[in-house]
Amino acid sequence: MKLVRKGKISYLQPASGAPGLVAGFSTRNGGVSRPPYNSLNLGLNTEDALAHVEGNRSTFARSFGLPPHQLLTVKQVHGNDLLLIDEANPDLTHFLKVEVDAIITNQPGIMIGVLVADCFPVLIWSADGRVAAAVHVGWRGAANGILGKVVTSIGRNFACPPEQLFAAIGPGIGAHKYEVDRPVRDAFRNGSGFWREIATEVSLGHWQLDLALSCRLQLEQAGLAAKKIETARQCTCCHPELLFSYRRDQGLTGRQLGFVMLG
Repeated sequence: MKLVRKGKISYLQPASGAPGLVAGFSTRNGGVSRPPYNSLNLGLNTEDALAHVEGNRSTFARSFGLPPHQLLTVKQVHGNDLLLIDEANPDLTHFLKVEVDAIITNQPGIMIGVLVADCFPVLIWSADGRVAAAVHVGWRGAANGILGKVVTSIGRNFACPPEQLFAAIGPGIGAHKYEVDRPVRDAFRNGSGFWREIATEVSLGHWQLDLALSCRLQLEQAGLAAKKIETARQCTCCHPELLFSYRRDQGLTGRQLGFVMLG
């Protein structure tokens, strides 16, 4: 992925695309929020001043030629429920209170997104640019197989097989910075997520967890070709100049956005 400047903001842009597609992962730069949320904090669920967050979201949307109300995010709850938008909605603001962790749409001109600060934002789109999804993947979502559920839903609702899909896994916390304990292990063992492949034991009852690899393996298991899955190299915890990190900043931090829009 390459770092792209767009107006006042910058974002990581996947190498692959589709006709009319806009997709990427925002950075923390280009907004008006003050420390510790400086500067392009897009998360409404932080203790940052609401006026700053709304100003940042407006700046971000207008960088892509959109009015702010066309930027659609939801109330993420670390689950595996999906929001499907398959018809025009004149008012998108009510979706802010919908408790889901993935958005799928075939509607052009609206920017769907998930907010993160260590969890992984995953974008999925069809080669012909007629359907796209934005997915929030933390350890709970990975353990519950949210990515496979999204790919299945795209196929069922839009007759789009996984062979026609591309995916981009955005910046998240690297395994070398992400240590988990037995409850996380048990969740993976009772669910999915490829625990054996992604976990490295570092001490008794503690493991380093490679969530980016879990995302990739789940997408491949769902039927996406490995060559059609791109992964960002940046670890959120290791790049304070570029990305927010909940763990690094002990909870006092902003949120970046994984976003996609059909043309």
